[in-house]
Amino acid sequence: MFKLPDIGEGVVEGEVVQWHVSVGDSVSEDDPIVDVMTDKATVTIPSPVNGVITSLSGDVGDMVAVGSTLVEFDSDGSTAASPEPEPTPEPEPTPESEPTPEPEPTPEPVSPPTPASAPVSTPPTPKSGRVLASPAVRRRAREAGVDLSQVRGSGPAGRIRHADLDAFIAAGGSVAGAAPVAYSTKRSDVTDVKVVGLRRKIAEQMTLSKSRIPHFSYFEEVDVTELESLRQMLNSTRDSSQPKLTYLPFIMLALSRIMPDHPECNAHFNDDEGVVRRHGGVHLGIATQTERGLYVPVVKHVESLDVWQTAAEMQRVSGAARDGSASLDDLTGSTFTITSLGREGGLGATPIINHPEVSILGVHKARDMPVVRDGKIVVRKIMNLSSAFDHRVVDGADGAALIQHLRRFLEHPALIFM
Repeated sequence: MFKLPDIGEGVVEGEVVQWHVSVGDSVSEDDPIVDVMTDKATVTIPSPVNGVITSLSGDVGDMVAVGSTLVEFDSDGSTAASPEPEPTPEPEPTPESEPTPEPEPTPEPVSPPTPASAPVSTPPTPKSGRVLASPAVRRRAREAGVDLSQVRGSGPAGRIRHADLDAFIAAGGSVAGAAPVAYSTKRSDVTDVKVVGLRRKIAEQMTLSKSRIPHFSYFEEVDVTELESLRQMLNSTRDSSQPKLTYLPFIMLALSRIMPDHPECNAHFNDDEGVVRRHGGVHLGIATQTERGLYVPVVKHVESLDVWQTAAEMQRVSGAARDGSASLDDLTGSTFTITSLGREGGLGATPIINHPEVSILGVHKARDMPVVRDGKIVVRKIMNLSSAFDHRVVDGADGAALIQHLRRFLEHPALIFM
């Protein structure tokens, strides 16, 4: 019997996000068993012993209290305890007494299969019945008319990888094993997706923000032609230890320089106590899309960094968020959030404030546009900015003043470094 351990930091319960095992599976010590989400992070719980899973407590989405039974093992069978080759087909009928597929010694399909072997050696669909796949794999499947529930995944807990999808298509597979979907095909399938884990946290946070914060939005376009020239020049002269610069480090640096003139925007509002806490330090949250959902890692004290340090730290925290190695400190403490929509383009958006902050900035794709300068039409690189402010504590004029100040710095980037 294995109980949910004390994960630390005063956590009393956790939500079951994903099981990596099923009843009947053989596991070795330190193999991942389950992902449990607390208020601040997702933790993978490893197996404490070698053995066979006999019982699991809690479905995906259930809350499990610290100290309650999580998994039960049969740890005295030799199936998981002895990792020797094959000289064990003796009178140990533990796995044979149950209708398991085949008594494989150690079913650990870690490396991705070749297309020819994918349909045979991949693990079964997760216990929850939910198809596990990245957004990119799901998009490819939609475009190819493939029902992912028919594809067997080779990743952890049956996660479907690109190689699995390639193998399925190469074998002639499609929706429910039929021919590819035609444009005229009517579809009546409905998929229920349980909102759990990080997606549930995002839903709660967005509901809190929109229900408690009266947003007002402000849009502006910025001529970043000179900034683009500076960016290109710095990238062409950087050394191997310096990261490649995008627009974001310049925007972050500009915000840190102008925030002393707009302290009402670099703040938290505790509406229960009726207190606005204005921060001297500029801690910028960078909204980052990952396969697990939206995270907001934080670059701390941008006011003390140069452009290279800002870019390096942004890459570090956003990379840690994407690969799941971000610490609690990396994901908390922001005073102002930036959400970059540049890759997807778009003319504008209405970003939702990251409660309890009072401001957020959306950055859109820079594009070549015809503009009038000195009575002549010229091509300039234009970037749109979308912003939102908490109208309870930030007046419209104050929010507009911040964006206009930022615009001035971005259009004349020498100001950022003066």
